[in-house]
Amino acid sequence: MQEWLSKLKYDPIETLLESDNYATNYYTKRDLLDLEVPPLESVWNLKEPQLLTKKLHEDGYWKSKSQNNPKAPAMNYNLFETFKNFSKLVDMYEFNREHPQVDNIAEYLFSCQTDEGDIRGIISNQYAPYYTGMIVYLLIKAGYVDDPRITKAIEWLLTMRQDDGGWVIGSPGCFGTYSKEEQQILTTHDVETKKDFDRSKPFAHSGTGMVIKALAIHPIYSKSEDAKIASELLKSQFFKKDNYNSYKAADNWVNFKFPYFWTDLLSAMDSVTMISTKIDQHTEKAVNWFIDNQQSSGLWKHSYSKIHKFVENDKTYEVQLWVTLTICRILRRIYK
Repeated sequence: MQEWLSKLKYDPIETLLESDNYATNYYTKRDLLDLEVPPLESVWNLKEPQLLTKKLHEDGYWKSKSQNNPKAPAMNYNLFETFKNFSKLVDMYEFNREHPQVDNIAEYLFSCQTDEGDIRGIISNQYAPYYTGMIVYLLIKAGYVDDPRITKAIEWLLTMRQDDGGWVIGSPGCFGTYSKEEQQILTTHDVETKKDFDRSKPFAHSGTGMVIKALAIHPIYSKSEDAKIASELLKSQFFKKDNYNSYKAADNWVNFKFPYFWTDLLSAMDSVTMISTKIDQHTEKAVNWFIDNQQSSGLWKHSYSKIHKFVENDKTYEVQLWVTLTICRILRRIYK
């Protein structure tokens, strides 16, 4: 038995292989059992990614159906919709630049990059390091690591840090400076980009966890001192309340999402173990939590939060498969 598997109370492999989810079944064989699998095109040709790509606009974006556009005229809803759908294609179905439609999507995302280096528009004209980090992560994973626009974006992210080496959720200049009403206008209307930063305020683990994904997946920046500092900060906050109101409750750590979005234990552990597989008190605590909270079926629930209740149905069962696969990948990375 592989060492990572011996750490668990229940073997998840059988349940993963018995599911009708072709993608998680495929990755279980390839990534956990080292078995030969068909070409990746067999995953690309599944129903869901096919439906997603059929809705793709010829200019490389997905058109948003949001009804909030009149309330937020400066927000780029198409960019947000493209980010969400690209997340599915890359994280779940491993689309990369060899797929004929990915270059088109990448060019649309890069078209939203400013001269400063950030990808802007999701919160209007204001800086959003957390969204830039997530989009850059997806682009790197899709094969654009050598594109100079990726380096430009990461270098911009490094200029957006707080003094402690982490990031806040949202524009560094927005916290504590403006009222709720003012922030609403700033992030939805055509208002100049605010640059009145307060670098002395502590990082937000919710924001840092999203930015760090871009550093963690990059073959060079993942080995940098900047990545190590951010990783230590993020680990130090495991299971704790965040420093700011957005997603402040500690329960958010155990409300899992896949593909990744807001910071949770799953996303954070994936990032920090790409930066270093060394086990310390923080990663050991996270691993023990995974071990203690596995179900007898071998799967993990998609939520252990009192705020975000676990609901069992066909849709959430699919999420459990993805959560379980990801936890197994993380454990295998640590104990390989």
